[in-house]
Amino acid sequence: MAVEGKLEFTKQMRKATREIHDISDALVNAKLGIAMSDNSIWAEGLLCFYEIFKYLEEALDRLNHTLLSELDIKGMRRTKAFEEDLHFYYGRQWFENDYQPSTAVTAYIDYLTSIERDNPNMLAAYIYHLFMGLFSGGQILRKKRSLEASLKFQTPPANNSNQQGESVTDFGVIPIFKLKKQMVDAMEHIAEQLGEEDRWKLIEESKNVFRMNNKVIRTINTNKIVLKKFCNFALIVVPAAAAIYFGYKMISNINNNQ
Repeated sequence: MAVEGKLEFTKQMRKATREIHDISDALVNAKLGIAMSDNSIWAEGLLCFYEIFKYLEEALDRLNHTLLSELDIKGMRRTKAFEEDLHFYYGRQWFENDYQPSTAVTAYIDYLTSIERDNPNMLAAYIYHLFMGLFSGGQILRKKRSLEASLKFQTPPANNSNQQGESVTDFGVIPIFKLKKQMVDAMEHIAEQLGEEDRWKLIEESKNVFRMNNKVIRTINTNKIVLKKFCNFALIVVPAAAAIYFGYKMISNINNNQ
């Protein structure tokens, strides 16, 4: 399969992954949308992706003599930010409390390990899409969570930075548009140095990034939260409906007796 020559490589990646990306977006909205009002779901999502980002950043260290080093943009690394957030939600000793990555996360790491062994350049797809996800969708989630907190009278800092439990999506004074541009430019430069077959493989691997992410996201347990919201809704609506019904019956009986 030939890779389109006239279209920028990152746009080719976006075009090729559009369908699976839409599925992933819908899944994130369905799962992590609940995290807007429930920190336990947000924390579980952080815990799932912590190992994946950590692996990729450690791979950048191991492969700092290769093309992948171009994707190691100053200020983008998130391992320490993940750990800071996980400390906040689970306590300082969270890693020692019988923590075990989920089966889906373990399978993801095993797959990344095999890629690093067989064709490390393919890790570029994972680095690019996962970090661009933080630069884009991650910032949207950050704003929504900040809005939700303000509606609950948990007023966030005026500069919307340094919120506890929100370090992963906080890039400080570095403009997000600058991080995005640097990541895109790095990916384009890497693609220019690859042969046509590897460029095609990288586009195909991009589709797999979203498939793997979706498997992980599906493991996030939102059932209890949905049930809790339903019960809270029922506690409000059912008594109100009953009060309206019996009030109407009483008025009807009074009118009939007159």
